Amino acid sequence: MFPISDSVPRRSAPFMIWALIALNGIVFFLEVNLPPTLAEWLIYHYGLVPARYSDPAWALSVGLSPSDWLPFISNTFLHGGWMHLIGNMWTLWLFGSAVEDRMGPVRFAVFYLVCGILASATHFMFNLSSTVPAIGASGAVSGVMGAYALMFPRARIVFMVPIFFLPYYFEMHAMVYAAGWFVWQFLQGTGGLLAPELGGGIAWWAHIGGFVAGVALIHLFRLPKRRYRPYFHDEGIWGFGPSGERA
Repeated sequence: MFPISDSVPRRSAPFMIWALIALNGIVFFLEVNLPPTLAEWLIYHYGLVPARYSDPAWALSVGLSPSDWLPFISNTFLHGGWMHLIGNMWTLWLFGSAVEDRMGPVRFAVFYLVCGILASATHFMFNLSSTVPAIGASGAVSGVMGAYALMFPRARIVFMVPIFFLPYYFEMHAMVYAAGWFVWQFLQGTGGLLAPELGGGIAWWAHIGGFVAGVALIHLFRLPKRRYRPYFHDEGIWGFGPSGERA
């Protein structure tokens, strides 16, 4: 099941979304063109290794500084492969452009970074002894998804499911999708705590922390309705209103 479009109209170009996608792409391009030993060093020093902060003696023994807090944000700009990068950036594009449209680019950038930091902090708290670097923008993107679901709960998300190589399309309310997604992350994260070997290397709690941060912080960052521009009937998709709901 892959989300491909939504029904929320946008008037402003998503400049900050473009900038974030470009920055993530540039960092990944540099990452994959490094020699293997240097690429490993980059991931280990700028990815989030929880044991770096929970066990300073271990961190110093492997050459990591326990007083360097940059990885709590730098890890969100590193990715483990092309599909990891494309999946995160597509989700950011799909949900983030409408959120940026209602926040403005500067507010959105601050919101995105704060969600990324809080997602990293959540991952740290639930994986204190882990020596595996956590990387990826999914925590910050989860915050954007949480904000989208709260701002546009009745918006329609169009999904594509390949069935025997043929695409099948269907719609779902944003809030229904977000709720189901969150429950799945929570179940996987809880299962990972009970049976770490089944975690699959995915930072489930970063997703959960980012999503909760997005829901909790959206009211601090979205523009008040009195400051938002009027809705024009020639924007969006025919038959849908300013919040993506069916008119």
